Amino acid sequence: MGIYEILKSAHSGWRYLVIILLLVAFINALMGYLGRKPYTEGNRKLNVFALISAHIQLVLGLLLYFMHDWYKGDMSVAVQRYWKMEHIAMMVVAIILITVGNAKSKKVDSALMKHRTIFVFFGLGLLLITGAIFGMIHADPSRHLFAM
Repeated sequence: MGIYEILKSAHSGWRYLVIILLLVAFINALMGYLGRKPYTEGNRKLNVFALISAHIQLVLGLLLYFMHDWYKGDMSVAVQRYWKMEHIAMMVVAIILITVGNAKSKKVDSALMKHRTIFVFFGLGLLLITGAIFGMIHADPSRHLFAM
């Protein structure tokens, strides 16, 4: 097994940790916002772990992108267009949203606004990531939702 296969397996497996952490942070922020709960150090750490896991996933994905030469793909072929443009664009935008949300939550004073900011930005990021994963299944028949 070469380095490409190892990175591909790591990238495929790591997505579950990213999705779980983002989902937990999203639900936690929603419950904190609706329940008007205080923003705790535990909330902050959960959000940072979700952020870090997403950034690690991005680095793994970028390594795969350039190692496989996806940037040279033919735009007229749906599978190659998906990997060349659509997947990477959606994932980068999702991680930007997550990063901006985490940064904005640090700048507001109100616990309610911190929860709301995380809920909105992490939710949008999670929505984009989910869309990209389902888009992958649609664009590339060789891929499966739970496959590594």
